[in-house]
Amino acid sequence: MALHTWLIYLLAVIGLALTPGPNSLLALTHGALHGHRKALWTVCGGVLGFVLLMALSMFGLAALLQASVDALILLKWLGGAYLIWLGVQLWRSLPLQLQSLAASTDRPAMALLRQGLLAALSNPKVILFYGAFLPQFIDPAHELWLQFAVMALTFALVEGLVEYGLARLAQRIRPWLERSGQLFNRICGGLFTTLGIALPLSR
Repeated sequence: MALHTWLIYLLAVIGLALTPGPNSLLALTHGALHGHRKALWTVCGGVLGFVLLMALSMFGLAALLQASVDALILLKWLGGAYLIWLGVQLWRSLPLQLQSLAASTDRPAMALLRQGLLAALSNPKVILFYGAFLPQFIDPAHELWLQFAVMALTFALVEGLVEYGLARLAQRIRPWLERSGQLFNRICGGLFTTLGIALPLSR
């Protein structure tokens, strides 16, 4: 993957990681309930789930690219349309709300990891998103395994750091999300809409 392509991918992944979703909310909640050290297990489970979905999406694309390189161009435009739709939906969505938290319980680390993993794997929109997102950065002339390794490692580090940051700052971020979540959704929605327009036009 070329450096400039990776930098664009990195910016896009940061925007994706900062978008409120089930796993970020789960990390935030577990950080408030169990502390940031135990919430790290939740974060690891979620990141593992996302990487598995990335692999499923990306190597499904590999079979398609073997049949037709032109399919990548079509996927770019379809993916761009999906990103625009996702941006509009996020723009219009209500801010996330943290429900009242019960008293903390001493849950086993593996239970927290499993909950994070299932939260990622049970979201069907994630694999659709990756199907739209990843083709924007794939170069069919180069080894797909290496591109996947770079993309997956970049995503895992960014997503893990953001979720762990949420777990550490749970008590401080909670009132801000409840107060300014609508504005945050619109900023992220605008970012996805811009990516949906710009990325299919790039080489």
